[in-house]
Amino acid sequence: MANRIATVFASLREFPFVRYRAAKSLDPMTMTTFRDLIPTKLAAGIWNCLVKCKSIPNFPQQETCELLVLDRSIDQIAPVIHEWTYDAMCHDLLNMEGNKYVHEVPSKTGGPTEKKEVLLEEHDPIWLELRHAHIGDANLRLHEKMTNFVSKNKAAQHQHGSRDVGEISTRDLQKMVQALPQYSEQIEKLSLHVEIAGKINRIITEQGLKELGQLEQDLVFGDAGMKDVIKFLTTNEAVSHENKLRLMMILAAIYPEKFEGEKGLSLMKLAKLSTEDANAVNNMSLLAPLSESKKGSASSFSLKFDIHKKKRAARKDRCSEQETWQLSRFYPIIEELVEKLSLGELSKDDYPCMNDPSPSFHGSSPAAASIHEAPVAHSMRSRRTPTWARPRGSDDGYSSDSVLRHTSSDLKKRGKRIFVFIAGGATRSELRVCHKLTGKLNREVVLGSTSIDDPQQFITKLKQLTPSEISLDDLQI
Repeated sequence: MANRIATVFASLREFPFVRYRAAKSLDPMTMTTFRDLIPTKLAAGIWNCLVKCKSIPNFPQQETCELLVLDRSIDQIAPVIHEWTYDAMCHDLLNMEGNKYVHEVPSKTGGPTEKKEVLLEEHDPIWLELRHAHIGDANLRLHEKMTNFVSKNKAAQHQHGSRDVGEISTRDLQKMVQALPQYSEQIEKLSLHVEIAGKINRIITEQGLKELGQLEQDLVFGDAGMKDVIKFLTTNEAVSHENKLRLMMILAAIYPEKFEGEKGLSLMKLAKLSTEDANAVNNMSLLAPLSESKKGSASSFSLKFDIHKKKRAARKDRCSEQETWQLSRFYPIIEELVEKLSLGELSKDDYPCMNDPSPSFHGSSPAAASIHEAPVAHSMRSRRTPTWARPRGSDDGYSSDSVLRHTSSDLKKRGKRIFVFIAGGATRSELRVCHKLTGKLNREVVLGSTSIDDPQQFITKLKQLTPSEISLDDLQI
């Protein structure tokens, strides 16, 4: 793994400062486990490979970017909480295989409908525009696109008639494709996303996800507690098995001590979880950093005697950012870490650097501040505008120019790249914030991981976890 990551940097002609999450023991008597040392060992392996790359012709001899090495323990909630962006909801609710979506289209011969596979990827400009948008915003934008298309095309107006745009169905759009062949590509893509958004909205309503999503976010921000979860489970018996499991996993990440002994068994029984599902909830403790899990257990005794105890929060509200859409408060931890890294405020104790000339590593040196000052070395790679960032203009009322034209700014104007690698799998919410921070920080933020996991995949992995320890020497990094 370390060799592959180093190879990426070698091919990009980038030489990073290598930061990593440090393993921390609660006290000198507590032994650090191997899983707490994974980022440390991975960072060391990457650094050793990068040192060898210095002999490659034209490879930078001084640092040109930053790399932050993490593992899944930094954020146990992001993989299971409901993420309300278009991309995340497609993969969470529609049973897609990778980026493949299957839908039915009218037969060109007039026979029964046919199944068609489409890939939701960069070649689709509507997907590019909507993937990181809140589902409510995606619905509005699709409505606007349909309105613009109909208003700017007389033939479409004739087919559409006098009905309100909001009344048009996917089948109506498919009929337009047949009647207006010159616009078939545009209407097919628009029809596809209208269908997808419609399916997502129906599932949200059928499964009562708005109420569940509100409880999830209230738990994370400390606005709800155990009583609220118990009330929800007793009054909403129709909630799906999987959604109950995900709610309990969020609860276990925030209140690990509540799942010890009889208390844990009672909660599992209330949620009607199987033994296999209960294992997934209990295994959340295996992901927690050692200090976090020990603190949770230690604090459970004192909580019993705190009459005015406050609900515990796993996140702080970001007062600087006002969210337009409901259920969009949640943010993954890496958003906070990357912002601090960019500002030079990331703790050197919690996230040390393999090649940091700071006093804590190699004695006093004024060069420590150089990481976040003006770069002394530049990337040797070509900073061409990537294909996904190029605008695709059109005057048919359909084009997704609102986002694409603004994302096509030349990357050479940006600051040093920030790379983030998460061992153990990344989430779509983490992809979203890296995309967001690229624009906000004016620095290209690149996310890498061992996998991109949707909630179902993460839960399956968690069920397979075992508490047995192995030697660090057995860990192949």
